[in-house]
Amino acid sequence: MRTAILIPCYNEEATVGKVVSDFRRVLPEATVYVYDNNSQDNTAQVARDAGAVVVPEYRQGKGFVVRSMFRGIDADCYVMVDGDDTYPAEDVPPMVALIEEGKADMVVGDRLSSTYFEENARRMHGFGNRLVRFLVNSIFQSSIRDVMTGCRCFSRTFVKSFPVTSSGFEIETEMTVHALDRDFLVRELPVTYRDRPEGSVSKLRTYSDGLRVLRTILLLFRDYRPMSFFGLGAAALFLVALIMFLPPLNEYVRGGYVRRVPTLVVSIALGISALLSLASGIILDAIRTHSRQFYELELNALALNDRRSQGDT
Repeated sequence: MRTAILIPCYNEEATVGKVVSDFRRVLPEATVYVYDNNSQDNTAQVARDAGAVVVPEYRQGKGFVVRSMFRGIDADCYVMVDGDDTYPAEDVPPMVALIEEGKADMVVGDRLSSTYFEENARRMHGFGNRLVRFLVNSIFQSSIRDVMTGCRCFSRTFVKSFPVTSSGFEIETEMTVHALDRDFLVRELPVTYRDRPEGSVSKLRTYSDGLRVLRTILLLFRDYRPMSFFGLGAAALFLVALIMFLPPLNEYVRGGYVRRVPTLVVSIALGISALLSLASGIILDAIRTHSRQFYELELNALALNDRRSQGDT
């Protein structure tokens, strides 16, 4: 099978050469691609000297890089790994084997079950990873151990059918949720995590990027689980409306007259809003069902085209 190593990079001059060399040694049959995302240092030249195919991506953000990678590279197995030398290349061949054997569509390199919390020096990142894992597993009824890892392997089917909409570091969360929602076969293997070497600086902004990830989870919840999302909103609105409606109702039952007219009006408005939210959830859930059906047809067409291409070769 054709294997492509995809390395997104932004100012990784200190580490990218070692990453490329390690993967060329461990997976000599694979082609290593480094996507240089407007680096201000010698990342591109160092990667080229180490034997990688360097591709520029001028739109800033990891999501844009992943979009270009998935569109531009034709392979059977895709390995995506960060260029900061935090993931040993020796841990990747078992992940590749699962893709080659057809036992997975996405293999997640699980840092959190190995050395991440010992190696990672920024404790807020550990808290953020735990929080994102809890939210994704709670919303999407899954048991993923590492949602935001930068080490993954993909099948061709997943790569060529994944609609990238994120622009930044939240792309990992989007990939995980998409795989869970579309019933792709997801496997996880523990991988060793090591902190960045001296001279290498993280580009992740703890608070701003963390808030973007949380916002992405909320939007994915709305898009992938509209009935649950709008149903919870409807339940909350209805509960508040009911609590506000009880005092005017009690006045009317006791005296036949309602003094709290503003409260009654607001409760009725909230009740109507709850019905609208519920109706929106029902409609969007029906649209989502049809979207899933069309997506399955697209997967069938993609598989047919791949079989025809293999027959031609």
